[in-house]
Amino acid sequence: MKQRPFKQVDVFTGTPYYGNPLAVVLDGTGLGDDEMQRFARWTNLSETTFLRPPTAPSADYSVRIFTPDGELPFAGHPTLGSCHAWLQAGGQPRAADFIVQECKVGLVKIRREGARMAFAAPPLKRSAPSPVYLAQVAAALGLKAPQIMAAQQLNNGPDWLGLLLDSPQTVLQLDPNHLELKNLDAKVGVVSAYPAPTAPALIARANREARAFMAPTLATACAALPPEGAIPPRGGPSVEFPPTLETTASAAPDFEVRAFAAAVGVNEDPVTGSLNASLAQWLIAEGLAPERYLAAQGACLERAGRVYIERDASGQVWVGGESVTCLDGSVTI
Repeated sequence: MKQRPFKQVDVFTGTPYYGNPLAVVLDGTGLGDDEMQRFARWTNLSETTFLRPPTAPSADYSVRIFTPDGELPFAGHPTLGSCHAWLQAGGQPRAADFIVQECKVGLVKIRREGARMAFAAPPLKRSAPSPVYLAQVAAALGLKAPQIMAAQQLNNGPDWLGLLLDSPQTVLQLDPNHLELKNLDAKVGVVSAYPAPTAPALIARANREARAFMAPTLATACAALPPEGAIPPRGGPSVEFPPTLETTASAAPDFEVRAFAAAVGVNEDPVTGSLNASLAQWLIAEGLAPERYLAAQGACLERAGRVYIERDASGQVWVGGESVTCLDGSVTI
């Protein structure tokens, strides 16, 4: 065991303690899989990363990403948080325009956008979920069939079941059966658009997609939601911020997102880069979201994450956000 430089970074926020925390071991050389997994389990954060020298000639550094229960080939908030920590610790990119991260999914480009950084979403594989599996997951979430506008199985390294729901109210009221989701080995991301001038067209498109895949078994398999209330105003629930700290969380989001991942030891993830990446690739491709939008995530955990989405002229989706260091020191591993 030896002393290793360490940072704990809050990602998708400019204000400490309102985003998704990430533990970053800046020198992961010489550590075995069991040692990294044990430390990740001990931090009890959604992800812990270990930085190492790259093996690919074009990469600036390599990273291993661990949840409390296992390793991930790619994850979004660890990508931005690890890059932030690497640069802050004196890392020098090979190229002037991009930082290149090496991870198990391959090489991931990261660009700086003022106070924010954004990663290039890895290629997405997607398919329609089976009706039986969709019904089981919907029941575990407490959803009725009409509340699900569209669904896709999404994989950009991690595997997610993406659900487009009828309103932000539905997203924010979910109280899932996490044990049942774990038994189903389901990682689920839910999303809905806040009312906007283009909302009717998007909802109509979503309804057409919903009719195309909905199975009759879904209606009987789903549990009931809590009593309905008023749809929250565009911008989502308010979160109290220290008045002396600057934050981008005052920006009104276009979409509300939540992520449930009991299958990897995290009942609800505060703010999820990989999920937002795959949701954006799916929704933009199907005309269910604009090419540039702002997503909010974490309100139900008293966080205020903000995820900036953009699809560029080449069709590449970029996922961005701010990061801030909260702890800086060393750990003994």
